[in-house]
Amino acid sequence: MPREANEIRGYKAALSNRNVSPEAKQHAHARLNELGGGQPHEESYQAGGEGKDPTRVSAGLKAAQHNPRVTEGGKRRAAKKMEADAPEE
Repeated sequence: MPREANEIRGYKAALSNRNVSPEAKQHAHARLNELGGGQPHEESYQAGGEGKDPTRVSAGLKAAQHNPRVTEGGKRRAAKKMEADAPEE
């Protein structure tokens, strides 16, 4: 399944790349139809694990609180989410 998912990603990339010839795009479209189009995307996503890594989520929320490009409202939402997701002691 992972090989097929990678193949589908490659064909989808070819379809959206303006440097790919029309003939190659036709071939990519035909192969995508043979492989089932976008269906394996969901399967490969679910095969990745139980969801998002809590450590990475926490790191992203903490980073948002210190990022000068994040609005004050966004920083407050990140802080509230961190508080809500914090383990109870």
